[in-house]
Amino acid sequence: MDMKAMMRQAQKMQVELAKAQEEIKSMTAEATAGGGMVKVVAQGDMTIQSIVIDPAAVDPEDAEMLQDIVTAAVNEALRAVSAQGSARINAATGGMNIPGLM
Repeated sequence: MDMKAMMRQAQKMQVELAKAQEEIKSMTAEATAGGGMVKVVAQGDMTIQSIVIDPAAVDPEDAEMLQDIVTAAVNEALRAVSAQGSARINAATGGMNIPGLM
C-alpha cells in the first residue's frame, strides 16, 4: 500500500473515530437489580442519568440491602454502556486495537 493510500485510510479512520466518540456520548444502557426494585440508566460518558427506586425497597431496618441493590444496578448499567461503546469503537476501527480507546 502506498503512503497516500495509507494516509487516506488513516484520515478516514480518524473521522470515523470522532463520529463514534460523539455517538457513544449519547448511548444509554439500563440495568435493574433486586428483582426490578432498582433501575439505573447510564450514559456513554460513564455518568448516571437516572436511578429509580421502588418505595417497597426502602426498609429503614435494612438500608444495607438497598445500598447493595443500587450498587449492583449501577455497576451493571456502567458495564453495559461500556460494552456498547467498545463495540462502536471496534466498528469504527475495523477491529484494530488502538490503545486508549475504550
